[in-house]
Amino acid sequence: MAFLVLLRHGQSQWNLENRFTGWIDVPLTEQGKADAKKTGKALKDLRFDHAFTSGLVRAQDTLSIILEELDQTNIPIEKDKALNERHYGDLQGLNKAEMAAKYGQEQVKLWRRSYTTRPPNGESHEDCEKRTLPYFLEKILPLLASGKNVLVAAHGNSLRPIIKYLDHMDPEAAAEMEIGLCTPYIYTFEGKKVVKKEMREVLGIVTKASSTTEKRVEKGRV
Repeated sequence: MAFLVLLRHGQSQWNLENRFTGWIDVPLTEQGKADAKKTGKALKDLRFDHAFTSGLVRAQDTLSIILEELDQTNIPIEKDKALNERHYGDLQGLNKAEMAAKYGQEQVKLWRRSYTTRPPNGESHEDCEKRTLPYFLEKILPLLASGKNVLVAAHGNSLRPIIKYLDHMDPEAAAEMEIGLCTPYIYTFEGKKVVKKEMREVLGIVTKASSTTEKRVEKGRV
């Protein structure tokens, strides 16, 4: 038996500002740091053998805070761009509500939630899956099959293909799925087979990547 914890990073500054982030290295907010610490407390019953994260600081810092809270900073950690957020191309840094006003909500929804549609000069969900899922299958799944417990701190769109694979989801359903900030998805494995799944509640955290200005931009959010 082994377990896998998949975790999206805490709130970043551009989550707060409702901007497309992608591969831009944006730091956590103070809320994001506090939420990562709360998540660490919620995982106190788990002991990890290995951890993975992306090449982006918001995921790396989330992982560091959690491991510090768990007093497990000495475990092996692998950082790889294969686990980076989906590249949003020309949309990176732009406000989602403003883009919805400019291009229409349906177009922005396609860029965000279609499995195959690419934002201008960016990646589709399908493109992201082509780098993320092979990395999981090659680097992470063998550890689980050997009985090692693994923590992955990454991004909504890089975790999505892994959850899609483990939960046997169809592509469009996976693309539409919401993955909460700092919300642990815990999978128990026997060999390479998932035998149990848990989404662990962490009280008091911000789970949506919505900003403090959400009410003001509600009509533009898609």
